[in-house]
Parts: sequence; C-alpha cells; structure tokens
Amino acid sequence: MKTARSLPGLILAGGLSRRMGSNKALCPFGERHLLHHVIDRLAPQISTLALNATGEWGKAFDLPLVPDTKMGHAGPLAGVLAGLQHFRDHPSGASHMLTAPSDSPFFPDDLASKLLDHLPDENTIVVAASNGQVHPVFALWPFALVEDLENWLAEDDNRRIRSFLARHPTIGVSFPPVESATSSIDPFFNINTPEELSQAQTFLKSLTP
Repeated sequence: MKTARSLPGLILAGGLSRRMGSNKALCPFGERHLLHHVIDRLAPQISTLALNATGEWGKAFDLPLVPDTKMGHAGPLAGVLAGLQHFRDHPSGASHMLTAPSDSPFFPDDLASKLLDHLPDENTIVVAASNGQVHPVFALWPFALVEDLENWLAEDDNRRIRSFLARHPTIGVSFPPVESATSSIDPFFNINTPEELSQAQTFLKSLTP
C-alpha cells in the first residue's frame, strides 16, 4: 500500500486536557476551533477520516466517532488501538492507518505521502520526526499490530508509546520547520497550555498575508 488514496486516518482527541483546563479540541483558533484546523489539514491527505473521542461534543465535527475500547484513559495507544479495530476491515485493504493528534495544527500537508514514501512493508511503524525528536502520535500504524497492541494494553503498566514502538520495526522520517515571513515553528508543535495556545495563535497570524 503506497498511496494515500487507500489510507484511513484517525485524529486522536481522547486526552483529558488537564493543563489546558478545558477541551483543547474546542479551543478557539483563528476564526474556528482548533480541531477544525487539524481536520482541514489531514482530510485531503487520506481516503477516510474518523475521530477518536468520547462524549457528545465530538458529534459537532461530522466525523465517525471512534471511542477508546480500553477503558480508564490509557493514553494515545488506546486511541491507536480503537482506530485500528475500527478500520481493519476498511474496503480499500490498506495495510496501515495514519494518526494525528487534535492539538497540533501546523503539521505538514505532505505528511501522509512522505511517510508512505518510507514504508518498507506491511509490518513497520513509520513515525514523523523533527529536530532530532520523534513524534509517535504522527505515525503510520500497521493493522498487523492489532492483536499485539490489544495484549500489550491488557497490562495496566503498559502505557508508554515509545516502549511499544521498541517492540516493533520502526522508521523515523524527518520534517523541516514551518516557515512564515517573520518566524518559524516546529511542524509538530502541540498545544497543551493556554500559553502554548497563545504562541500558536501568534504564529497562525504570521502565516496570513
């Protein structure tokens, strides 16, 4: 599977947003919600899109809702598992699913195609990277891992996404900063606090001609 035409995508929005104090996905960002920016950036890159979220608020975004199947707020891996379970019988026969979080509005518009360019087989996880750091919530996840991930999350101590990556073949793909006329920002800058939201809003304004 080397084409985004058959690639399903999942937005991870199941976090608790503790440091923000309110649901990050619903934060005003520009003239709309933060999640709208993520949807608009990801949807053109893939074949179909769903939202990993729990609660009535998710229905406002007109996407299929995919709640965690592992209870107890088990972290982003629980969202990955829910998405893999949701899409594994996707009619396209895709080998992987692409994930992106709901709190990173500047990720590359060629994220899917560039990760797919580095995909060697149906079993490897391909993860985005920048500035020497990997960002596992931006990744191609093989459907072949469903059973292993289910078993991994059955143990309550297994929550760290990097520990799970270490169990499987993984490739990192580096992306450059996002540039505006006056500044730059990490393409995978994520918003956790009101201060980071303000920083992202300032950069968003710098992108407007």
